[in-house]
Amino acid sequence: MPSSLVGTSARSRWLLNVVTMGAAALITSACGSPPDAQGSPPDSAGASADSGVALPVHGAIAWRGDLVLTIRTTGQVRAERHVGVRVEAAGTVAEVAVRPGQRVEAGQVLARLDPRPFDLAVREAEGAVADAQVRFDDLMLGNNPNDTGEIARRRTENARLRAGIIGAEARLERARLDRERAVIRAPFGGVVDRVNVVAGQSAGVGDPVATIVDLNGLLVEAAVLEHDLLLMRPGATARVAPSGAADRALTGAVVAVLPVVDTATHAGRVLVRVPSGSLRPGMYADVELEATRLTNRLLVPADAVIERDGRPLVFRAREGRAEWVYVGLGRSNGRETEIMGEEGAVLPPIEPGDTVLVGGHVSLTHDAPIRVILTEQRQPRRP
Repeated sequence: MPSSLVGTSARSRWLLNVVTMGAAALITSACGSPPDAQGSPPDSAGASADSGVALPVHGAIAWRGDLVLTIRTTGQVRAERHVGVRVEAAGTVAEVAVRPGQRVEAGQVLARLDPRPFDLAVREAEGAVADAQVRFDDLMLGNNPNDTGEIARRRTENARLRAGIIGAEARLERARLDRERAVIRAPFGGVVDRVNVVAGQSAGVGDPVATIVDLNGLLVEAAVLEHDLLLMRPGATARVAPSGAADRALTGAVVAVLPVVDTATHAGRVLVRVPSGSLRPGMYADVELEATRLTNRLLVPADAVIERDGRPLVFRAREGRAEWVYVGLGRSNGRETEIMGEEGAVLPPIEPGDTVLVGGHVSLTHDAPIRVILTEQRQPRRP
């Protein structure tokens, strides 16, 4: 073979080796080095570690607490107190004192009926009582007022009946009650949902005046399949969020597990009480119900766990660098994950109080310089 051809072949092999090594270096820099034979991350304090550029990442604190395993379902929100206030004494509406959307206190005036017919009814009833008292006095003339015997007592009762005092007093009490009812008040504090009357309108007994909704006491009626219903218990925690708005979730508690299961849907009902917030009566909501509580577990946010070469790992912040740590995984509820030691390990490699990375860490290499940002949103939700 001519020498010129031999030289050309050698140069070609040398160029191929250079290109191959460069590509391998680029892949290692982007994805991190593979673990060594012992299963520990290699010493990759190469370009990333020596560059001196600290990458901003998000971190959270590992903690020991209860891992709550949940059941997810949907439910409908309703107010615990939702009342339509109605007219209790017929009359003409003289004033409407509230408007829809207005917040009212217990006993606040909603509307007033024209008071004049009620005042006249009270005066007539008072006159009837006075007339009855006169007749009673006439019937009691000649009786000894100091006689306390049984015969005297019965004579007095009979005179009151014949004079009509008892009936007249009852009519007076009724007239005064109607006059009180002419002022229509809120039975409890809440928000006016609608107003059904206007000034000048004639209102009969039972006509609607306004609807009051107490937004401080909301219940969510959630459907739970029958095989999960046995896991439900009053007092269990629950998270409720408007449909499609998980970031606006509220924490509540199960107050009742209702006894009847629907034969068509094979689902029972669970009532959850939640505080006021973004929920409104009539809304559908996403509900997460506590089913099982695993106590005293080492927990990290679920976002902290990633996978390399088919093995789960967590990046731990240590002295300004990202430390690649292989872990064993326990149960998870989608937000929090239990950390355990790998198979054969006595203790987990992560300890409570360690800072684990939960954002910006997917493409990191072992021992890369980092700048950890602990934000309120990234803090673990403690039980």
